[in-house]
Amino acid sequence: MAKQESPEQIGFHKGALSTLAKERQELLRLLQIVEQLMQVHIKGLKELGVDLEAEAQKAKAANDAKGKKKIDELL
Repeated sequence: MAKQESPEQIGFHKGALSTLAKERQELLRLLQIVEQLMQVHIKGLKELGVDLEAEAQKAKAANDAKGKKKIDELL
């Protein structure tokens, strides 16, 4: 059985959801900008002959050697 809420509580929750939806939209916009900038730098490094896959493998090996766990392994 659902608890009855007052109109003020309903308004509060609706307002909070509206604000959070706008915040989420802005966060996604920022993520898209960051992704675009990263792609520009990746392209620039590739044009300069940097092997990003090899660099990533070196970084992974260094982290594995230190015994650091990935964030998903910690959860």
